Amino acid sequence: MPAHGKHRRPRRRPTSRGLTLLGTGGAALALPLTAPAGAGAAPVSGALEIAARVITTPAAPAAAQAATKAPAAPAAAHTYTVVADDSLSLIAQRKGIQGGWKVLYSANKRAVGDNPSLIHPGLELTLRPGSVNATAPTKAKKGATTERASRSERRSTAPAAAPVKTAPVAATQYANNLDGWIRESLDIMAHHGIPGTYADIHRNIMRESSGNPRAINNWDSNAAAGTPSKGLLQVIDPTFRAYHVPGTSMDPYDPVANITAACNYAADRYGSIGRVFGAY
Repeated sequence: MPAHGKHRRPRRRPTSRGLTLLGTGGAALALPLTAPAGAGAAPVSGALEIAARVITTPAAPAAAQAATKAPAAPAAAHTYTVVADDSLSLIAQRKGIQGGWKVLYSANKRAVGDNPSLIHPGLELTLRPGSVNATAPTKAKKGATTERASRSERRSTAPAAAPVKTAPVAATQYANNLDGWIRESLDIMAHHGIPGTYADIHRNIMRESSGNPRAINNWDSNAAAGTPSKGLLQVIDPTFRAYHVPGTSMDPYDPVANITAACNYAADRYGSIGRVFGAY
């Protein structure tokens, strides 16, 4: 009986099982791989090659658009239409024109003409931007740091000194005659910075009205135009209204009001009542 031979089981070549990472741009693809072990092993025929491609579409960057602010339009000039009995002085006072009638006249000299005391109803005046008192204050934006600094400054700043009060002119007693009228007018003029002397005012009064506060001229060109000269210094109504000094009467026959308005007009046109030696 033949000897039992050993049945040899065919040796199987061990295999390596693993994973191969394929680079796909920004991603990694894991593929199972079966390959023969050993250095001399030949590559498996018909091995499946898998290529994975990941297409990454970058998002469009958000465009940083700076907000473009349209330039602020310049403040439109305000206008005012003259009505009967108006004067540059009264308009400037009502509208709060800084600098008074002189600033208003300067802004409208071409329309008004050479005589600021003559303005006619219907005339449109320009109130220069920036010359009118603001009606509503504008709040400025402050950052936290600025606000804290402002508070510190307010705490460290000494309180402002109270404004000095000037004694009213009416506290002085004046005689109700030519001498008293001139002296009272001179005190008011000094308070408003209007130049003039007693001698110059007296000289012009005697030439114009002989000291009569109710004097009126009904025959010259002003009278023909409907605006006769009145009072101690013979002032026409439009000039009186234009150069009227606050604190005096609105009556052109009032001696003090007449003298003060006339001296204010003479100072503006000639530099002082002292430079007037004839009709003015």
